Formats: sequence, structure tokens, C-alpha cells
Amino acid sequence: MADPLTRRLADVVGGSGAKALERAFGHRTAGDLLGHYPRRYAHRGELTPLTGLREGEDVTVVATVARVGERRMAQRRGTIVEAVITDGRGTLSLTWFNQAWRLQELREGARGLFAGRVGVYRNALQLTHPEYELFGEESEPDGAAWAERPIPVYPATGSLPSWRIANAIGVALDVLPEGLDDPVPAGIAAAQGLVGFRTALEGIHRPGRDADWEAARAALRYQEALVLQTALVQRRDQLRASAAIPREAGGLLASLDRELGFELTGDQRAAGAAIAADLAATRPMNRLVQGEVGSGKTLVALRAMLTVAESGGQSVLLAPTEVLAQQHLRSIAAALGPDLAAALRPTLLTGKMPAADRKRALLAAASGQSRIVVGTHALLGEHVSFADLGLVVVDEQHRFGVEQRDSLRAKGAAGAVPHLLVLTATPIPRTVAMTVFGDLDVTTIAELPAGRAPIESHVVPLAERPGWIARVWDRLAEELAAGRQGFVVVPAIAESVAEDEDRPPDGDEAPRAATSTVEGVLALLQSHPAFSGLAVRALHGRMPPEEKDATMRAFAAGEIDALVATTVIEVGVDVPNASVMIVLDADRFGVSQLHQLRGRVGRGGLPGLALFVTAAETGSLARERVEAVAATLDGFALAERDLALRHEGDVLGAAQSGRRSALRLLSAATDGELIAAAREDAIAIVAADPDLADHPALAAAIARRVDDEAGEFLTRA
Repeated sequence: MADPLTRRLADVVGGSGAKALERAFGHRTAGDLLGHYPRRYAHRGELTPLTGLREGEDVTVVATVARVGERRMAQRRGTIVEAVITDGRGTLSLTWFNQAWRLQELREGARGLFAGRVGVYRNALQLTHPEYELFGEESEPDGAAWAERPIPVYPATGSLPSWRIANAIGVALDVLPEGLDDPVPAGIAAAQGLVGFRTALEGIHRPGRDADWEAARAALRYQEALVLQTALVQRRDQLRASAAIPREAGGLLASLDRELGFELTGDQRAAGAAIAADLAATRPMNRLVQGEVGSGKTLVALRAMLTVAESGGQSVLLAPTEVLAQQHLRSIAAALGPDLAAALRPTLLTGKMPAADRKRALLAAASGQSRIVVGTHALLGEHVSFADLGLVVVDEQHRFGVEQRDSLRAKGAAGAVPHLLVLTATPIPRTVAMTVFGDLDVTTIAELPAGRAPIESHVVPLAERPGWIARVWDRLAEELAAGRQGFVVVPAIAESVAEDEDRPPDGDEAPRAATSTVEGVLALLQSHPAFSGLAVRALHGRMPPEEKDATMRAFAAGEIDALVATTVIEVGVDVPNASVMIVLDADRFGVSQLHQLRGRVGRGGLPGLALFVTAAETGSLARERVEAVAATLDGFALAERDLALRHEGDVLGAAQSGRRSALRLLSAATDGELIAAAREDAIAIVAADPDLADHPALAAAIARRVDDEAGEFLTRA
């Protein structure tokens, strides 16, 4: 029997309604629509506080009509209907042009739902042409039940108010079969005290009382956790069942270790031992190494590459940007030394290389002459091949998805799956690691190598101390005068030109226009007397690759004193002489971004200084993020703090911030115990029934999750 939740939305709510829902939310099936859960629940007997509304918000409020009237427009023909709604304390104006018939519907004392985008007119908040639905008491014979019945309030748009979404969902519920198969096995549902799937959908969308939606949310949250964990456990076990070529360390690794000139940290040794055991096995390694900024993850990866190279195997290192790929290639060549580099021929492959260089790189990879290939997304191209690909290293995992990992692994030899090593300098809270990286074994490197200097971090609060910006430039000039180097990071290249890597933070506040740009700050510093005679240059993602590489080489060589840059220098850039990091408009960056940026200084034994400049007001979420980073150097503590401050969107998705979380009801910040319980259940289910033949509803739910928009959780994780 066909899955009723995969029915085309047009067949359920009609063509025009389906088009509107797909345009607004991307919904294409009945399951998509029924998974559009209410944001909150209102009650007819309650009113929405109007004093907390902000300009630009799309809102749905419960309020009472205080007064309504009509007047003629002064400058043109026609009339304006004006109403004022209230919650008993604050008021909000409603305005309609040339719609006199509204006077017949809106009566003083009427109560209902009002929806629209908050604007400002004459310094007062208002909704222009809002939609509304008035409560009609005569429609419900039981007045008490009517007053107590929760009203679902859905994430909505200006063209699709909450109650229209509710009406469409009601139609979908009415055609849903009563005997809807539950993805959660009956025994687990009974043990957890969960209501059935059909009951949960009815309860979350059409509750008769608060207890109905509370029970529904509990069941659907657990179902979401179980579906995701089962998919991850299946993936993990399928990979473990694949064959891999065992790789043993030998003379190449021993030669590298002799030339290092320093001792590995305890965490590096432990990570190396775990990786060596994985590489020696007949099943493919599938390991995530997370480590603090500057903890030496790249060296751990290089040692794994030499283990693979010992038997003639090849390794690829996938980096998110050309700047980072070039940096990795230089670092690897320097660490190998001339003899090992000549033997292994580390090679660069990026999308913007000259055709002749690209052809040589492709030939070196395909022939096996190059046993270490470093590159960007260009490595994923169909014309890229390898003689014996034994190891895939993915740097900065959050910039890539599962599909991209798999497309590289598919380039391995027939019948063998390459080992996978994923690196991230973005510390991951335990619940997020369990939720997103459940198919990977996780190793943590928290110990920093000897010689790393401490970094002082300070917030420069321009909202209260606008004059302090002058001291920021003085402080930079002092560092440069002492022979050191510095970074100035800004959120945009020029007016209205955002950097590709720049992402506004996800939070309660609407993003504001960038006030600092590469062009503006570069001009300021080049004309500033304190920087006379100093080399101050720009670096951003819109520059040609050869120009970016030349700029970074010059900076690393000490030929450039200060770089004014976007977040292209966020990860991997290693300049030991850089001692100061200034981030302008720091509130426009996420917590993990600020921590990564700070990690670019203090790498060569010099004390580091990070100045986070912000005009965000004290007490705002934006200011709180910046202050959280300045308060600690512990990236793992910051990751937990970051998760508590905002949604999981940037932690779970491909971007650092500014994206909607792929989770619907589940929260990695608060549902750790539930996620852990669901994982235990998933492990037991997959162990007994790897293909889910005895759990068709669970298999169908996983298929829906991968296919729909929220399936980005599994493909982008």
C-alpha cells in the first residue's frame, strides 16, 4: 500500500493551495504539510503582549478590537479603515486602504487572531492590510471548552497566515487513514508511554486541550530522534560491513616523526593510535577528530596519510576554500621536508587553476605519482580519478555534506572503500555529535602543543564607548611597530557586497546592515598616520585565486604587516608572527566563527590579543554571544554555550549560522537524554533487523526524511 504521507500535496489540498505552500515553505507532500508543526498555542481567553513586537517581524497575535473607524485620504481619492487592537496594556494599529467593508466585520470588543508584518508609521507600530480571523462564540455550544481549546499558531508568511495553514492541515488530516502505521515500534512506544502516530498528528494540530498537544509533541519528538538515529546507525553499520584495504605504518611515518623536532601531545598520540588501529583493519575507518584551534589535527592527518602511502596508497585532503587548500599544501610540503616531498609529490587541485596546471594535477592523481592530493570541491569532479585511493581526509566537516564525502570515497579501488578521516576545529557538544555524527567514531584533541601563548580577549563596546575605536587602531599600530603582524576582519567586502563565507548570526534579532567593509577599513588604515610606511593589504573571497595565494604568501613571509580580510582566514591560516586579531562588527559573526578567528593569533609563542568590536547593546543576544567568546578560551565550553544561546541551525547545517535547523521538534540543546535513549533503541533495532524488513513504517519514515527538505540533516550533516 502506498505511503499516505507521500501523496502529492496538490491531490490533498488542491493545486493553488499546494503551489502557495510549496512557494512559501517547500512543502510538496502530505507528510511535509503535516510536519509543519505549530510554533506555539494561543487561547481565546488570553491576549498576546503587544509591547514586545519589533519592526519587520511577521506576527500572529490574539487581541481585542479597541476601536475602529474610517477616514478619507488627504492626498488621493479613497478611504482608510483604521482599527486599534489591544492586550489591555499596549496597542497596535491596523490599516486597510479602500476596504470599507471591514467596518461590517470589525466591531469594538471583538477578539481574534491578527497576522501581518510589523511596520512603523509616525513612530507607532502598525500592521498594514493584516489578515485576521475573529472568534465567533456562537460557533461553539460549550463556552468553557471553546475558551480553553488551544489555537495552533504556525510559522507563517505574509501571504499565508497561520489559520490558512491550519485549514490546509485540517484537510490533510481528514483524508489521513485512521490506521496509520507508526514508525516507533509498539514495544518502544509502550515503554516510553507514547501515543500513536495518528493520534499524535491529530493532537498536535487539532488539540482539544493542552494535554493533547503536550502528549503529541512527546511522541513526535521521540519519533524524530528514533528516525534520525536509526538512519545514522544503519549508515554506520553498512560502512562497517564494507571491505577496505588494511594499511600499516612503516619507514615513511618513522622518517616524518624523526624530522618533527618536537614531541607529540598526549592527545595527538592517542588519536594517532586510534587511527592506526582503524587503518590496519579490513573495514573502512569512519572517524571524526575534533580539536581545539591549533591543537595539531593536521599533523595527525598527515601521519595517517604516510601510513597509507607506505603501501603505495593515495590520500586526498578536501578543504573548504582555496586559501586553506593552498595553506595545507605548503604546510604538508614543509613538514615532509625535501626528500619525503619528492617521493610523495603532494599536489594541489582546485577549480580555478590554469588549465595546464590542472591537467598535470589530474594526471599525477590518476597515475598514482602523487600520493597526497590537496584540493577543494574540484576533487569531487567526475574527471578526477586515482590509482589507489586509500584515505579521504575532510577538513572543516561542517562545510561539507555526507554526499560530498561519499562522492570522494566512490573514487576508491573497485571492491574497497577508502578510509575516512573527518577534521573539525569547531568543538561539538556531545548531543550534537551523537545527533549529527552518529555514523562516525569521535576522537577529541583538547591538549594544545607546547609553546602556544595565551590570547587576551576583550570586547570593545562602541554602544557605550564609541571613542574606544581610536584606541583599537593605536593598539594595532603598537603591535605592528614591535615587528608583529595583525588581522582586521570585517563582515563584507564593500557596501552591499557580502563575502561568500560571511553569514549573519541566527538569533532573535533581525540582521542589521554591515557597517564595516574591506574597502572602507583598508582606505581608513592606509590613510591613518599611525600606519604610514606599513604594508596594509586586503584579502577576500572575490579576489582571483593566484592573487589570494600571493597575498597569503607575502603575509606569511612578513612582507605584509596587516591584512584587512573577510572570513576567508577563519580556519587553517597559520602565521606564527601574527599577534593581534581585530574583529569589527563582531556581533555579525557566530560564536564558533569568533573562536576560530581568535585562533589565528598566538601561534608562534607570541602573546595573542583579540579585540571584538561591537555596537550591539548591553543585554542583547548579539552582545551576549560576543561576551561569551571573550570570557573563555575553552572551545568546548563555548560550543555548549553557543548551543544554549541559539538554535541548532548552524551547528547541524552546512553553514555556521543563519540557517534554519533541520530538526523540527527535537532540540540538541535540551533533549540529550531523549536522543541517547533513541540511539540505544536504534542500535537494538538495526542489530536485530539491519534492513528494517520487520519495521516498514520506520523505513518509510527514514525515506521521507531523506527525501524532504529536512533531509538536509542527513545529506549536509
